[in-house]
Amino acid sequence: MKQYLLMLVLLFTSYFSYSQDRTVTGTVTDESSTPMPGVNILIKGTSNGTTTDYEGNFKISVEPDDVLRFSFIGYKAEDVPVNGRSIIDLQLKPNFESLSEVVVVGYGSTSKKELTGATAQVDGDAIEERNVPRVDQALQGQLAGVNVSTNSGAPGGSSNINIRGISTNGNSSPLIVVDGIIYEADGLNALNPNDIESINVLKDGTAGIYGVRAANGVIIIETKKGKKNSKPTLSLSGYYGVQRTAKKLDLLNATEYATLKNEAFVAGNQAPPFNNTNLGEGTDWQDLIFRDAPIQNYNLSVSGGTEKTTYNIGGSYFGQEGIVGGEKAFFERYNGRINFTTEILPKLKLTNVLLYTNEFSRSIPQGGIGSVLYNATNAYPTEPLRTDGRYSYLINVADIINPVAQLENTFNESRVNKIVGKQELSYDILDNLSVNGRAAYTYSLVDYKQFNPLVWYGNGKNQNTAINANLDPQTTLIGDEVGGLLLERGANVTESRTTYLDYLFEGFVNYEEEIADLHNVKSTLGVSYNETSFQSLSGTAFNIPNNSIDLADISTNQAVSGYLNQVSSNQNVDRLSSIFLRGEYDYSKRYLFSGVVRRDGSTRFGANNRFGLFGSLSGAWVISDESFYNIDAIEFAKLRVSHGWSGNDRIASYVYRANLGGEAQYVFDNTIVNGVAIGIAPNPSLQWESTQQTNVGIDLSLFQSLDVGANYFLKSTENLLIQAQASAILGTYGAGSAPPFVNAGTVQNQGVEVDLNYELEPFDDFNLRLNYNITYLQNEVTNLPSGTDFIPGVGFSVGGNTATRFEEGFPIGYFIGFETDGVWQTAEEIASSSVQQPGAQPGDLKFVDQNGDGVISFGDDSDRTMIGSPNPDFIMGLNINANYKGFDLTASITSVIGNEIIRNYERQQPYANQLAYNINRWTGAGSTNEYPRLTTGSTRNTEFSDFYVEDGSFARVRNIQIGYNLPKSICESLNMTSARIYIGSINPFTLTKYMGYDPDISSTNPLARGVDFGQYPQAKSLMGGFNIKF
Repeated sequence: MKQYLLMLVLLFTSYFSYSQDRTVTGTVTDESSTPMPGVNILIKGTSNGTTTDYEGNFKISVEPDDVLRFSFIGYKAEDVPVNGRSIIDLQLKPNFESLSEVVVVGYGSTSKKELTGATAQVDGDAIEERNVPRVDQALQGQLAGVNVSTNSGAPGGSSNINIRGISTNGNSSPLIVVDGIIYEADGLNALNPNDIESINVLKDGTAGIYGVRAANGVIIIETKKGKKNSKPTLSLSGYYGVQRTAKKLDLLNATEYATLKNEAFVAGNQAPPFNNTNLGEGTDWQDLIFRDAPIQNYNLSVSGGTEKTTYNIGGSYFGQEGIVGGEKAFFERYNGRINFTTEILPKLKLTNVLLYTNEFSRSIPQGGIGSVLYNATNAYPTEPLRTDGRYSYLINVADIINPVAQLENTFNESRVNKIVGKQELSYDILDNLSVNGRAAYTYSLVDYKQFNPLVWYGNGKNQNTAINANLDPQTTLIGDEVGGLLLERGANVTESRTTYLDYLFEGFVNYEEEIADLHNVKSTLGVSYNETSFQSLSGTAFNIPNNSIDLADISTNQAVSGYLNQVSSNQNVDRLSSIFLRGEYDYSKRYLFSGVVRRDGSTRFGANNRFGLFGSLSGAWVISDESFYNIDAIEFAKLRVSHGWSGNDRIASYVYRANLGGEAQYVFDNTIVNGVAIGIAPNPSLQWESTQQTNVGIDLSLFQSLDVGANYFLKSTENLLIQAQASAILGTYGAGSAPPFVNAGTVQNQGVEVDLNYELEPFDDFNLRLNYNITYLQNEVTNLPSGTDFIPGVGFSVGGNTATRFEEGFPIGYFIGFETDGVWQTAEEIASSSVQQPGAQPGDLKFVDQNGDGVISFGDDSDRTMIGSPNPDFIMGLNINANYKGFDLTASITSVIGNEIIRNYERQQPYANQLAYNINRWTGAGSTNEYPRLTTGSTRNTEFSDFYVEDGSFARVRNIQIGYNLPKSICESLNMTSARIYIGSINPFTLTKYMGYDPDISSTNPLARGVDFGQYPQAKSLMGGFNIKF
């Protein structure tokens, strides 16, 4: 019995001793094994805790079953069970939105915590995950305030990038800087998205460090570099996929077409064209031009480094065929890249960047009257593809041709060879003083070839190059008034070569000083010189032998007298010289201030207006670092304010002085002479377009998992560079001439941006990251030149009224037309109406009397009003990343809300096909109050009105991808460091009410945005790929 009692006592004593507090010690380091001072360590469920010392060490008393929470601003919080241990060492991982992350801000870098401006960033991993063909597409839906819309979905097509709205009726593209080298927006096609390490966007006035070119914002791209003291890493990746159209238009089939056309002809007092309307489905012209098309991309790179040298060398191939046109709409790109840095001498570093790109593309007519899609949309389904062994002529429609025949006779190709290089030397004079010098260059050789064979599409077709089905060539009489020369114009070929050469020389000094461990001063003083030039030569040869593409060359010209038409050359040089200064000061990293001033001189302006002064002021207050701050739920809080002014010089060169340009052709002594005339009327007083922008923002980190960034901005662009509306009496409307550019007009953009980044680890091995961003934007023209009521934009249909305008009090490019109020139902309703609508009949659209005079006026603008805007109210993006064990899921969703689109691809001809909504047309009183009657007679239903304007809002899944990372054991057995395989899709789903091919449309012309001319749609694709590292 005593033995049992003794045993119980011993057990109790042992348990009691084990459950007593014990001391745990350890060291906390970051991802590079550097000790981290100031890390908070808390016993979960209590208020007891401690912090690490300057060496990252800690000591804390705990119980064996306690759980310790380690947390630090900018790093992921870690919960670590004690489990009876006495030593716990931990390495904290940075948050995906780490405040210590380095951000490139132009001629320097800083941490996110120290930013005073509105800057956003996308890292290379996020870009690589999306598998997009172009770099601009990698920004879609990623950042608040950045809207990327599509000019064309064709292979090699481009996008419009707009930062905080459209601020000008001219070029609204941002400045793009790649590794310190200036790029044009269309030059992004030369970059391989897999080569990108980071993209930083300067959205507010702090972009003023780039002066005259920063009015539309700045995008700074850094390519991948090697890491010091790292073994060589070989990376191999690729994907192959199949594309197809995401949507076809809902058009009438042959039976529906014949039925409705008979009705329309009878209503127009004409004989019905079809005796039998039971014609089945007929020809689906869309099916004949759309096809599945391959897309593929492969990348190979090696990177590494020693104590003094880093390198990243890579090559890639990208190829894409078109869903319309196949190999006739084709784009491929070969890339080679070297990024090399070495320490030549102590404190002296050399950086070399070299990029070679070879692009080859073929294109088809797209986006407007005469395009392949336009013809496929309007060609009538009762006509077969072929008649009597040849392509059908579609004889009943004047400007609509057989789209399959058009594709067969289209030959356009372009080849670009481009070399971009940068050499940069940096020398550390002192520990806090360095000097940098860089020389960069861009050389591009662009060859273009277009062959126009003799072809006959039918009587009256504007696209005919022959005069009959026998393919007899056309003839042209040149200079009849001076004797004349009759020229035979057979099959012709146009060839051109353009050489671009840009230089950039920059030097700058960086200085920084820390005073008394509290005051920090940084400054950058620099100079810059940029020269851009091009030379081009173009010629057209006629009467190509055998009407053959194989013999299509200028040297095979067989025209009369060896006639070589349209021989032309052009050359241009622009220069920009600058000096800039940036100063930064902070007190204890808590109060931060920055100022920039830059002086630019541009040869695009006359001697009296060549130089301009730009700059910015910004400040930030890290509230969470104050001693009085005690909000535990919000670990980090910072308030930012900035104001800046920048410029825009993006106009044609030499418009400040008189220039001669090509005019017409004349014949003297049986020889053709090209005439010249005064070109754009000069304006020697022309000066910079200027933009001022104010930004107020706040950055928050909450609950160790949520980062919030919000901005309010007000952006005003003045002295717009626009072409004035001038009287023809001034002689500015002759051949080759145009009105002068003037400084006049003001545009204002204001809005709110919110970025949310959330990370969650609900259980072991599962990680979820979410990014949601939203932008609210308002745009308004607030001033126009004296005497100018508005600037007209693009017209509706063929010969229709101007549909868009640039006008004071309205958004840029707003839609102006008639507002409708349903459909007239009866003759009695028309007769008893208080508003007279000339020519109205039952079934016609009912227009609203805007000026209240009781009469609808079709001869002026008195009853026309704003009926839509291409500018969205909201732009949103949602990005999802999830990882569970070896599996991962990524998805990107974008949404645009509040914009309208003009449906401008329907041809108003009696025999043209129509959209299927016409099945629900008005057929009698009470049948519909939405769709008008069909008739071939005279009617005002074709006037531009809100009937042709649709809601352009949409939500689109841009990208979705599911991947699997092979287990480490399998990788090691295959001598691989890591391996991942995946399947994915681009543009798999779109939610929209828009009837057209694609609601995501745009234009480089601000007054044509939101006008759908039958734009080449973006494809949806399914692909599989891999990522392997050795």
